[in-house]
Amino acid sequence: MSNLPANKSVETGNQQAQREVRIRQRYASDRRLRYFGLGAVGIALGFLVLLVSSISYSGYQAFSQTHVVLEVTIDTDKVDAADPFKGNYRGVVRDAVRAVFPGVTNRRQLRDLVGIVSSGAQYMVRDRVVADPGLINTTFLISVPVADPVDQFHKGNISRDTRESLRRISDQEIEWYDQWVSAGAIESRFNWALIFSSDSRYPELAGLKGAIAGSFYALLVCIAISFPVGIAAAVYLEEFAPKNRWTNLVEVNINNLAAVPSIVFGLLGLAVFLGWFGLPRSVPLVGGMTLALMTLPTIVIVTRVAISAVPPSIREAAMGIGASRHQVVMHHVLPLSLPGIMTGTIIAMAQALGETAPLLLIGMNAFIAGDTGGVMDPSTALPTQIFIWADSPERGFVARTSAAIMVLLGFLIVMNGIAIYLRQKFERRW
Repeated sequence: MSNLPANKSVETGNQQAQREVRIRQRYASDRRLRYFGLGAVGIALGFLVLLVSSISYSGYQAFSQTHVVLEVTIDTDKVDAADPFKGNYRGVVRDAVRAVFPGVTNRRQLRDLVGIVSSGAQYMVRDRVVADPGLINTTFLISVPVADPVDQFHKGNISRDTRESLRRISDQEIEWYDQWVSAGAIESRFNWALIFSSDSRYPELAGLKGAIAGSFYALLVCIAISFPVGIAAAVYLEEFAPKNRWTNLVEVNINNLAAVPSIVFGLLGLAVFLGWFGLPRSVPLVGGMTLALMTLPTIVIVTRVAISAVPPSIREAAMGIGASRHQVVMHHVLPLSLPGIMTGTIIAMAQALGETAPLLLIGMNAFIAGDTGGVMDPSTALPTQIFIWADSPERGFVARTSAAIMVLLGFLIVMNGIAIYLRQKFERRW
């Protein structure tokens, strides 16, 4: 009898020691899990920073463009005052360049000298004169971009120490460039043409205006089709459809379609819209319809999740005061689930904005130098424009490819920011 308390105290001490060991092990497991999580977040952020830094380092130079200031004279022997659009503006630019270097008389040297200025300079002078015909028979200053090799040399991508045979710019052209720099005629400007000009075969003139317009029209068609159809399908499946094997089959197929590679939808659009319907290639209408097929399953799934998140008490209360099933859905369920629906729709549109494979298959990768006026005009899109520039051999397109990626990422960030704002502004907590 006297040994029983001692044995109990020994057992209690052992249990306490074991409990402390388990507690320490549990705390150690919690710390390891926390460290693993922090490590995973750190690795993800590291790759994100590496990606953004790499793209920014490659593309920041495309946001600036080297210009040369020319003193041009518009004579009536080259430009007709009655129709200034049809003037010999190439000769006007050539005369302006030759006036700076009157000692250059050799024909080959004259060609190289004029080649320092971009081929688009004549069109800039033309547009200036057409906008203001009063410039005829006058002399004025105009800033025009230089050719891509000179632009690359000005930005330091081409070194003057490199052997001449390995450079795209000759020693003589460098000498002329240095004289222009000494005269203060060379300047760097923000490259507004990157945003407000259409595509061109010359890197110094190429811009994203047509691609941005094409993406806008394609997304407009996409949302006009997928948004109402997706919401209607989700409402029917969630609120009205009977629960049987057929609706289960439809739900499974919708979930499977959301995981189908986007190139499959491109093949579907190629076969149906271009093959059967005979619609023209490279138009935003076909691109938007193809993207609508791709985003429709995502919108249906997101809408169903948003509708199912509405508490059943809302429906029961509405029915309790005599509302019909249709009134419950239209006046209570849909308004309360709208923030989730809008958020999911914007994210689906952001995904469609970055898709390339479906648009390549329907031909929205053509060279379009003009503006896109509507859904039936040939066009490109931002992802396909990036693809075109990445395949171009000129060095100037390397920076413009990264710059176009930065513009695309900017649009995606804005769209996701709008989705987050709508979620926070309209979200209801139950």
